[in-house]
Amino acid sequence: MSDHTRSISDGLVAFHNWLFLPIDIASLVYFRIGFGAIMLWEVWRYFNNGWIKRYWIDPPFNFTYYGFDWVKPLPENGMYVLFVVLGILAFFITIGFKYRVSAALFFVGFTYTFLLEQARYLNHFYLVCLLSFLLIFLPANRAFSIDARQRPEIYSDTIPAWPIWLLRVQIGIVYFYAAIAKINPDWLLHAQPMTMWLSSRTDFPIIGQYFTESWMVYLLSYGGFLLDLLVFPCLLWRRTRLIAFVFAVIFHLMNFRLFSIGIFPWLMIASTAIFFNPDFPRRLMKGWWTVKHCHPNPLIKPKYLRWWRANTCALLSIYLILQILIPFRHFLYPGNVNWTYEGHRFSWHMKLLSKRGDIQFFVTDPIENQTWEFDPDNYLARWQVRTMVGRPDMILQFSHHLADELRAAGYAQIEVRVRSELSLNGRNPQLFIDPGVDLVTQRRSLKPSSWILPLTETLPIK
Repeated sequence: MSDHTRSISDGLVAFHNWLFLPIDIASLVYFRIGFGAIMLWEVWRYFNNGWIKRYWIDPPFNFTYYGFDWVKPLPENGMYVLFVVLGILAFFITIGFKYRVSAALFFVGFTYTFLLEQARYLNHFYLVCLLSFLLIFLPANRAFSIDARQRPEIYSDTIPAWPIWLLRVQIGIVYFYAAIAKINPDWLLHAQPMTMWLSSRTDFPIIGQYFTESWMVYLLSYGGFLLDLLVFPCLLWRRTRLIAFVFAVIFHLMNFRLFSIGIFPWLMIASTAIFFNPDFPRRLMKGWWTVKHCHPNPLIKPKYLRWWRANTCALLSIYLILQILIPFRHFLYPGNVNWTYEGHRFSWHMKLLSKRGDIQFFVTDPIENQTWEFDPDNYLARWQVRTMVGRPDMILQFSHHLADELRAAGYAQIEVRVRSELSLNGRNPQLFIDPGVDLVTQRRSLKPSSWILPLTETLPIK
């Protein structure tokens, strides 16, 4: 074995041992409680705002994700029952009762609601799916939980280091890719769409009066980019951790005040706190929560320890490789991703674009040689139409659905064409979809769509 090979091998062994180094469980318990409480609040918001009926009961049609056409909403009472169950599961996660089962069922239930409607895609819903999935496998119920009280044999004041580092890296990925997405001319050179957004928010406390000034707009554009880019490494370094956390909190509170983005700011603030030393919740409680006893790897018999660690490392590697690669998939598609939207989802492209436009569907019966216009507002909810206008895959899906409906009504052959004019980040409107293409002949797939017209309009020069 060469010295170089031996050095790599020694490094991997050291890294492996570091992943399983015992650390305080307090931070993981904090994360479990914070996540469960925020999810319980989110479920309450759905009931309080009437969103269950609005999003899954009233619409006659829901936009499904590619490959998940079989996912359909439950009957009316079923959706209400589902959210009651999700609320109960979130509460169980918070208190650590039947934790593994509760986390698994919450992941399945929440991911099901996520898959029901593409028009409601938000990055923080995707993040909730990921975090609830990870919680299934993290030993967050071994302390400060009903489970640990009922089953004292699982209690432990320590855990291996990898669960905390897995959560840290997951949150770091969100920040990092949000920064990468901002490296585009609209954001950095033209401060768009920030200019458009801030011009309507001059009521913001103290600094809102400057939101129409170029220097303020560029300050916030570059400030958001630099925070997303630097906050992860600064949180990792002890000397900059506190100041990075303070800036992150200010950033998320400003976003909460400026934009309607639901629980995302609070979820990110709570998640970002896990970068502090693992014992920080215990120290904040000032001795009220004291160490009882420690088990570096409870319930793991020595003869299975090596097998368990090796498989844990393998699964962690697979998960993180996927999380690192998936956000880059939009580079496999031609054109500006903010325009084409191909590969945009699941890539942490957050609050980067403003699309405004109109869409008209033209249905042709080639047998009778008749063409008529179909207004989607007469069939879809307005919030669905607003989202569909800028999402070509949703336009295609609705075109296929419209053709299916008309065939069922007795039309043997149907063609659907679209005329869509769209404005991206303040550009002059231009054609978005090739109006000469019969979308019924285009299959839904993950391949690039040739019927999406390239972006040719440029941003107006100030």
